[in-house]
Amino acid sequence: MKVLFATLLLVTLVLTSLIHSTMAHSPVLGEGYCGKKCAVRCSKAGVKDRCLKYCGICCNECKCVPSGTYGNKHECPCYRDKKNSKGHPKCP
Repeated sequence: MKVLFATLLLVTLVLTSLIHSTMAHSPVLGEGYCGKKCAVRCSKAGVKDRCLKYCGICCNECKCVPSGTYGNKHECPCYRDKKNSKGHPKCP
């Protein structure tokens, strides 16, 4: 009985950690609209992981990503108007 309980506890912990790690990356590299749009937007970025992170955050909040790899922010005013704590554009 103790072995069964320990096994179930271990399996639960492993599955929980896998689900948590998968969900932690979803804003950045998630499948669907944001993941695909941010992959295109950041395809020519020098620091892709940072670009994908902030693009994913902005896309999840704004529900849009400007077309192309640079500029075109007029297509998505929410994305364009997001600022970081220093007042600089937050979204790539």
